[in-house]
Amino acid sequence: MSSTTRSRRARDEAEAVGAAFRPSLQGPYRWRDWAAPNGAKRKALEAGKLGDFFGFVNGDLIPHLKSLAQNPNATARQKIIGEALSGVEKTRVDTEKNLLDVLDRVDALNLHAADGTHMFPLSQVYEGLLLKMGDKGNDGGQFFTPREVIRVIVRAIDPKPGETIYDPGCGTGGFLAEAFEHVRSHFKYDATVEEVEALGTKTLFGREKEDLVYPLALANLMLRGVDRPHIWHGNTLTGGATYDGLWRDVPSQFDIVMTNPPFGGKEGKEAQSAFAYKTSATQILFVQHVIDHLKRGGRCGMVVDEGVLFRTNENAFVQTKRRLMDSCDLWCIVSLPAGAFVNAGAGVKTDLLFFTRGPRTERVWYYDLSDVKVGKKLPLTLDRFERFFELLPTRGDSDRSWTVTRAAIEAKNYDLKAVNPNRKVQVDSRTPAEILAAIEERHAEVTNALKTLRELIGN
Repeated sequence: MSSTTRSRRARDEAEAVGAAFRPSLQGPYRWRDWAAPNGAKRKALEAGKLGDFFGFVNGDLIPHLKSLAQNPNATARQKIIGEALSGVEKTRVDTEKNLLDVLDRVDALNLHAADGTHMFPLSQVYEGLLLKMGDKGNDGGQFFTPREVIRVIVRAIDPKPGETIYDPGCGTGGFLAEAFEHVRSHFKYDATVEEVEALGTKTLFGREKEDLVYPLALANLMLRGVDRPHIWHGNTLTGGATYDGLWRDVPSQFDIVMTNPPFGGKEGKEAQSAFAYKTSATQILFVQHVIDHLKRGGRCGMVVDEGVLFRTNENAFVQTKRRLMDSCDLWCIVSLPAGAFVNAGAGVKTDLLFFTRGPRTERVWYYDLSDVKVGKKLPLTLDRFERFFELLPTRGDSDRSWTVTRAAIEAKNYDLKAVNPNRKVQVDSRTPAEILAAIEERHAEVTNALKTLRELIGN
């Protein structure tokens, strides 16, 4: 939806309730002034000398938009605009002609999308670009969670209207965006205006540390139609904020946490000081953070590297897992294939944890996908989880699923790694003599084939 259309909608909504309307932007910084084909500012710039348009965009427009977030009287929309541009120094389009062509194409799209029907496809294109960043093995892979993994977690947790949703390491906002679509699908024709408004203004909360990633999350959610994404910019583990202007009226605990926190990182004493079980391992500190920020009765689905499950040689790992099982019902662990994150730029083995804050864990249901072959050309797809969702309501046993009691886990010093007792292992029952005979037979076949090739070459 264009800024002009959004502005008109906001004005109409304000007038409908008798409220004063304050536009986020004034001329000449509105889209209709400088970007639309008939905009007065654009016409004046095009009539000037070569370089005037770039000069306005890079030297005036971008600095003005970025400064909006620092205005002490800024509206929520102005803060979002300013922060979404926080990582932009100048346009990356190479020529003014190409930039004007891009603006014309976007303007045409906006005109046809005045009803908002194009917002979802546009957001999908945006996330597709983020995925390509991960494919190239650059920084994109550090913060892009495979879409199918996100969908599995969101479907299993099943957030409902009215529930608050939090991601303490939100990256580009994938979990929050998918949760937004999932909750919106619950709305029927009888949904109230308050319920719909709350979804876009009082539901989604996230934190992100990386300077270049944080504005991507804001843009991703804005493209979805989230009017007020509460994204906090700073170090989640230390509590040090870079920008907290969008973090207002935020609850201390949440109904739902869904996240893929960083793993493999090392944290200093400042980060560790806020946690009961001190360790430099980023992922363990995030598990503690998640437990602390989950309401009693609240649900969590999160990605962890497998080291979180099997490591018992460090006290903080064991204590954190003990606390998880004491304060939460860890009702499911899914063992993902080793290559599940390869398209996102990471090859580490990962698992999914699902738990509810409240009664302690008495048993854990496992589902094993570790033997599924995936890679760059064969990604993990949602159909691999069909049987998982069939069994999940009853947590039944199968060749891929089984249950482990708390006592058995305690006996292994809280080693939670998935070891499938139902997997059928093919055993070579041949005797040594039979194996040698098979090797000799294959050797004879290769020798004869080489002999035939030499004869053909000789002829």
